[in-house]
Amino acid sequence: MKSKSFRYLWLGQLLANFGDVFYIVGCISILYGFTSSAFYLALLPFLNTIGRFISSLLSPILFNKYRLKTLLVGSQTVKTIFLFGLSCFVSFQKEQGIWLVLFLIFLIAFFDGWALPATNAMLPRLVKKEELVKANSFVAVMNQTTQLSGWALGSMLVAFLTGKNVIWLTFVLFVFSTFMMKGIVDNTAFQPAESREKKTEAMKEGWLIIWNKPLYRIIHVQIMFEAIAGVVWVAAILYVFVKEIFHVSEAWWGYINTIYFIGLIVGGLFCTKASRFIEGRLRLILICTSIGAAVVTFLFGLNTYVWLALLLVALSGIIDQMKDLSMTIYLQKEATVDELPKIYGAQQTIISLFFGLSTLVFGAIAEWNVQFAFYLAGGLLALSSVYLIFSRSRLNKRYLDVS
Repeated sequence: MKSKSFRYLWLGQLLANFGDVFYIVGCISILYGFTSSAFYLALLPFLNTIGRFISSLLSPILFNKYRLKTLLVGSQTVKTIFLFGLSCFVSFQKEQGIWLVLFLIFLIAFFDGWALPATNAMLPRLVKKEELVKANSFVAVMNQTTQLSGWALGSMLVAFLTGKNVIWLTFVLFVFSTFMMKGIVDNTAFQPAESREKKTEAMKEGWLIIWNKPLYRIIHVQIMFEAIAGVVWVAAILYVFVKEIFHVSEAWWGYINTIYFIGLIVGGLFCTKASRFIEGRLRLILICTSIGAAVVTFLFGLNTYVWLALLLVALSGIIDQMKDLSMTIYLQKEATVDELPKIYGAQQTIISLFFGLSTLVFGAIAEWNVQFAFYLAGGLLALSSVYLIFSRSRLNKRYLDVS
């Protein structure tokens, strides 16, 4: 954890994460000021999801040709350039240029699509193997803290500085983030794939790695179910639940969202402190958290007491963090340095595709019966738990009962 390159990685990611949140808050303010339309605001998450989805599909080709550091620095540099163009444009143009603004938002999302897989694949190269749990927990806590504080801070900055100036502030954060990424030293040997290799074959490589190794396949089935069922915790569905089931003010919607992020942070801090305990019991923790996620989701749907909802949602955050960390450590310990970027590229595609489609499906279900949406999500998570229990013998026995 004392590695200078690891420090550059998480500092660069911290600045980029804050910039990403501030930039979205600024764009929301600008788009609403231009159009006063909820439709254009809805295009923001849609364009972000589509941009990242297309980018993650193409990422295996890039992972075969370029070093991870090159991709990280290149991604952040291009995002910074496009953000500079967006900052200049919104400073001088009005609503007639709205489609150019949306196109730039799509391009920024596209070039951000391989940054997360590259970061996840880079991390185990920069710390010792025995520090993986602690390093991943630290990064997870940092990311969740950014999400928790970034939206509130971004909203205040928009109120004081206006959306246009917040986007300029994001540009400055992106510049510093790029310089941090450039400071990373990765001495892992790298041999570019031969250019004659078909691009379609390269795009399939990550998927074939996942499919052909039972451990990877089991973990990604869990990730798929989590991407589908996790949609019920998005702000829009929670908002409907608060209004229709709890019959309380919108303030409780904010409390529930905040408590969930606090649960994620608490889960990450616990994993940091108990890293040796967790690393020796990965299989047990993965199974228990999988069952726990199903139970908590189902109980939340049954519950009609708003105070109990705060407890359940905090518990959900803790469980989700521990479950995600267990799957991450399994992959980082078992995959080779060549496999890991391709696995994360395919994983990003799975998450983007299933989460995006499930948002539409669960949104329609929530409009009909929001409690049933949670019952269904809990049922899907229970199904994934059953699959995991029956497949447990294929999980590596090196991580069972280490004291």
